[in-house]
Amino acid sequence: MPKNKRPVPKKSNPSPEEKDDAVTQLLCDLAIDLVEQEDGESMRDELKQRESEFHKLIRKALNQKKDDILYESLERAKYADSHAYQFLKDSIEEAAGTIVFKRDDGSAVEVNAFVIPLFVWSKGGLDSRECFQDQSAFDALTKSFQDAQLESAQATVVLVNHVYHLDEIDSITYSHLNEMVRNAFASMTDKKMAATPAIERSFFGWPEHHFGADDVAVELRFFLGFALKAVDDVFYQMPNEETAADQYFATRMERFQAWAQQVAPIVKRCLVTDDAEIDVKFLYQDLFHGAKERGMAEYFMLQMMAELNQAITASGIAPKDINAIIGIADVAANPVLRVNLYETADDTLIASSDKPCAMINDVQIEFDDAYDAMMTLGVASVSIAMQFDTQGQPRDVRAYEA
Repeated sequence: MPKNKRPVPKKSNPSPEEKDDAVTQLLCDLAIDLVEQEDGESMRDELKQRESEFHKLIRKALNQKKDDILYESLERAKYADSHAYQFLKDSIEEAAGTIVFKRDDGSAVEVNAFVIPLFVWSKGGLDSRECFQDQSAFDALTKSFQDAQLESAQATVVLVNHVYHLDEIDSITYSHLNEMVRNAFASMTDKKMAATPAIERSFFGWPEHHFGADDVAVELRFFLGFALKAVDDVFYQMPNEETAADQYFATRMERFQAWAQQVAPIVKRCLVTDDAEIDVKFLYQDLFHGAKERGMAEYFMLQMMAELNQAITASGIAPKDINAIIGIADVAANPVLRVNLYETADDTLIASSDKPCAMINDVQIEFDDAYDAMMTLGVASVSIAMQFDTQGQPRDVRAYEA
């Protein structure tokens, strides 16, 4: 008689959480693999497959609105490999904010989300109820992007009739932005009035401010728009040669600066309903995440400058008798840009201020911005610390070099 066999236990299927965790780790691993490959004229079939899978996983997470996978993969890559982190971040941001659509005739068009950060100086602060009450001004502002050649004459450009607060723009997740781009495409191509629920969901109101009626308020706001264009539109094709590419961007910057001067009065009409005195300063137009990060960096730098200037005034020490040390510190596992101010005479610490900083491969950008800020405050000299230790002391201090 055959012996009784002990039943083999069945393997349990992975839970949804376990599946998501596996995808998260795979995205991180693929990013590391792809950045470690040496450039070559031809990519091996295996590497091409990995690259295809990498981008497919990102698109799938966006379509399924699984932002946790995307943000957690970035968190893991941050500690595993800084280059992989930047590559993964750039890839997710591009996929979230730019979508290519195939037309029935076989041609391809793309829609991307762009942002223009702006600082607004006003007495008493802006009132959201006054914004975009002048329809003719809003129409002129939308039209100005093509009139000033910031966008192609053959493109379709729409602007959201809302000026975003930092809290609103920062709350837009990768999948939310992706959905907004799809909403924009539908509204620009559908002959009927297409609903845009994702776009409408993106503005939920400004938080209450505490400016007095006579206070001079400096506020960061964002214009958000979408551009629909042919993939092969020559207007957007950047030259391959380095000198020509530099000239391409220099010319675009000149056009943007001219646009900023021309539309300032129009923007004021979009933001206030009376003759209130306001002033606006535009930061450069860029794709959603690049412009958002630039706006936030400028905003936090202004906050740092105000904090340090207040400390200098309270100390009674002249800025010319103060030295600054700039460096990267780690606070709660997050990198911050730190500026310490010392009295030149005896190295007494006068003030210390931190601001969030993006994890970038070249921290020189952060240092250069901080140096410019210190020169504006009139600080005598600036040095760079390679790091601040856990006790807050600067280490490996050297002279600043631009």
